[in-house]
Amino acid sequence: MDWLTEHKIPLGAGARVVLDWLQVNGAGFFDGLSEAMEGLIDGILWILQTPNPLIIIALFTALTWVLQRNWKICAFVALGFLFIVNQGYWEETTESLTLVLSACVVCMAVGMPIGIAAAHRPKLYTALRPILDLMQTLPTFVYLIPAIVFFGIGMVPGLIATVIFVLPAPIRLTHLGVVSTPTALLEAADAFGATKWQKLAKVELPYAFPQIMAGLNQTIMLSLSMVVIAALVGADGLGVPVVRALNRVDTALGFESGFIIVVVAIILDRMLRVEAKR
Repeated sequence: MDWLTEHKIPLGAGARVVLDWLQVNGAGFFDGLSEAMEGLIDGILWILQTPNPLIIIALFTALTWVLQRNWKICAFVALGFLFIVNQGYWEETTESLTLVLSACVVCMAVGMPIGIAAAHRPKLYTALRPILDLMQTLPTFVYLIPAIVFFGIGMVPGLIATVIFVLPAPIRLTHLGVVSTPTALLEAADAFGATKWQKLAKVELPYAFPQIMAGLNQTIMLSLSMVVIAALVGADGLGVPVVRALNRVDTALGFESGFIIVVVAIILDRMLRVEAKR
């Protein structure tokens, strides 16, 4: 088998050549993208950190009431955030929420149009499927390498790596929702003379709304799962104390910060669960 290994396909070397070429020729694009992402992150972070924590907790509780209409879930959300404040992790939590919300904005803004286009063009979805599979199965640490090369250290490379990992979820679920629209509804819309845009806005998207909301829920949960990994490239948030606890072998700090991440995940899931079923 030595003859086979002697003629190794230069996969890694080829990837390095591509990255080097992009770094030299795409500097303007990546700088502009970095500035846009930094603006989005700074804006959300300012909204979450400027007011008193109790005001933000009240707003999240009110949003939960609008989505759920269940006082028990509202009480759970309020108590969960108060517990986070009690443990002294409010700043880290807002930083992680900033990363999650930024990823949601980018992923839904990009994923929904791609999912809709793929639903109307089966060949496009066939071409996208292996790419989406690659994005979801490639180890997430691999995304950190080009993210650092193009965007340096900080929140932006963490956001970019998160978006690459999470993006397939809204694309797949939006595609599933649109293609699942019953043929009878589409034929009825055609019979009434609806245009393609009218069918999309008044038939397909309303029918696909539960799947789209499920995609949003998955986007949030998957983004939150990237918090610790994003901390490895300098992203602030709840991943920082987890990494610090790992380096120090600090069991108390690791359990404390890990439990806070679980609380945040449960809070966000309960807030969106009923909305995803509508």
